[in-house]
Amino acid sequence: MTARGRLLSGLVATVIALAGFATVGAPTAAAASTGTLQYVALGDSYAAGIGAPPYVSSSDGCLQSNKGYPALLDPKGRIDLQANATCPGATTTYVRKNLPSELNEDTRLVTLTVGANDLGLLQVLAACTGAGTATQCQAAIQSALLLLPATCGDESELAKRLESLYAAVDAAAPNALIVVTGYPYLFELLPTDPDLAIKAQINAATTLLNCAIKSAVIHAQADGLNIVYVDVTAQFEGHGIGTLDDPFINGLSAGLPEAFHPNAAGYRAYAKAISAAIRDALHRQKQLA
Repeated sequence: MTARGRLLSGLVATVIALAGFATVGAPTAAAASTGTLQYVALGDSYAAGIGAPPYVSSSDGCLQSNKGYPALLDPKGRIDLQANATCPGATTTYVRKNLPSELNEDTRLVTLTVGANDLGLLQVLAACTGAGTATQCQAAIQSALLLLPATCGDESELAKRLESLYAAVDAAAPNALIVVTGYPYLFELLPTDPDLAIKAQINAATTLLNCAIKSAVIHAQADGLNIVYVDVTAQFEGHGIGTLDDPFINGLSAGLPEAFHPNAAGYRAYAKAISAAIRDALHRQKQLA
């Protein structure tokens, strides 16, 4: 089958399955016998819900929270979370090597947040906002930048890793819509902040991280994958670390592992952005089908 034919075939299958998510009606043949959408969650601590305790330990020892976005996407009971394979510390390599058996031809929805750990982002934050020196901070930032594009639109090592991962997910679940998310800006940039320059650098690196993720998704789409990118920065705007009004991200004072991760409100913001992307994808796919 050609890439275009394969894409359209996957789109039709996903539209049929997603119909139960978007509208109230009878179950469809492509959906589960209960009329629900078969869903698998993949990714790192931002997908696992770290930052919004309490946590449970999965069968492979990964901490997860029921306040994370995988548990929040289904307020009406139409998405069946078959496997939550998210794990704090997960890299692109880890996710690719640990795809769950529940990810298969029956899967109709996959969410994926990953990429930050490839860069050692937590090490950057520890060096730049903890006890690290200015020299250690800059060294950590420069190390992370090696995997990122020089500017948005450029090729990067991280984008190549992500493209390989997306292809593996698609091969395992050829009928699924793959929803890939970016990351929010961690810091509100306040002019009076003595650490403004460092925080601006970290936010700028987040921009390049998101550019690499989006670029990989665009290349995957060109290869015929049924995949979309979700930018969450608008949902978090005005709610980063440093804001005095309704923060969505835990600061350093929260301690580990919560620091630099979304809180419960932040994960609700993630779920809102992802849900909107699913609805938009459904609308486009109906037009193509």
